[in-house]
Amino acid sequence: MKAPSSTPSVAAQVAALPDLALPDLWALWDQHFPRRPNRVNRGYLEARLAYRLQELAYGGLPAEVKAHLADCGERHSKIKTGRGPQVRLMPGATLVREWDAREYRVLVTADGQYTLDGKTYRSLSAVARAITGTHWSGPAFFGLKKTGGAR
Repeated sequence: MKAPSSTPSVAAQVAALPDLALPDLWALWDQHFPRRPNRVNRGYLEARLAYRLQELAYGGLPAEVKAHLADCGERHSKIKTGRGPQVRLMPGATLVREWDAREYRVLVTADGQYTLDGKTYRSLSAVARAITGTHWSGPAFFGLKKTGGAR
């Protein structure tokens, strides 16, 4: 039989958050986050701390789920950040672009990177820069992003 743990369960820690005095809530915040947020209310502090306690105990969301949720929020939010949703390409997809009378073929790798002429790049913008020698939006360069004009 296991000896009882002196640390309360995650559920008990989360349930106790509304009963904590504000200085104690901030002390807990400081244990888990590098800096304090601007303009917050108690509900925000409790919700963010509850998520963090559960994240530490059970693990966070996979990166793909976080990215998908961010894209959904960007598409459906009335607050516009100007970033727009990210383009999602399937591993194995090949992007073809002609530039200066040469055809370039870029392969999307399983880890979300891009290969051009045997060299791997972290972003489409880095690939576009390697091809053109100047800064480009990678999705725009490869025709994946709608630009001004007729849509």
